Amino acid sequence: MHKFNPAHIERLLGGGRLKEVKPRQLLLEAGLRRGRVFIDIGCGPGFFTLPASRIIGAKGMAYAVDTEPLMLAELKKRNPPSNIKYVVSRESSVPLPDSTADFLLLVHVLHEAEDRYAFLMELKRLMKPGAKLLVVDWKKRREEHGPPICDRITLKELMALLKETGFKGITSKPFNNNPSHYRVIARK
Repeated sequence: MHKFNPAHIERLLGGGRLKEVKPRQLLLEAGLRRGRVFIDIGCGPGFFTLPASRIIGAKGMAYAVDTEPLMLAELKKRNPPSNIKYVVSRESSVPLPDSTADFLLLVHVLHEAEDRYAFLMELKRLMKPGAKLLVVDWKKRREEHGPPICDRITLKELMALLKETGFKGITSKPFNNNPSHYRVIARK
């Protein structure tokens, strides 16, 4: 199973990625609001965590979760606001209480999961009733960049897996006219 190499962290911070992805816009369009509890699974150096922390404001809480401590260390170097908490996790075991999140984000992480069912069940455990899950991942297509095609999951497979793990209100939308990615929103 392909895992992102932290030695290539600069790929996650490049200005071109910011123009292509527009993290603040994506989060607002998906419904993230002031005062919410936000969890960024596989947060890396904070590409989404930092804009989310500004959206939710001082009364909100953002949990930056990653299996790689180096990623969290990089986020801490970026002058983060005080409403961010850092959590080192294992893939299908996040050391946070049940029903913590109003909004859970999963960007370019699901394709790395060894056991996708167990992983999604753990994420669901972290969500409050009615909480929102936003998934952005790679389409299953051959490309020069991104994970190997054998590790990617099709949109149809993701939708079926979300349904199988008990998520509701599952919808998909194109991702910023990007032919490489899809985005899906589901609720607990």
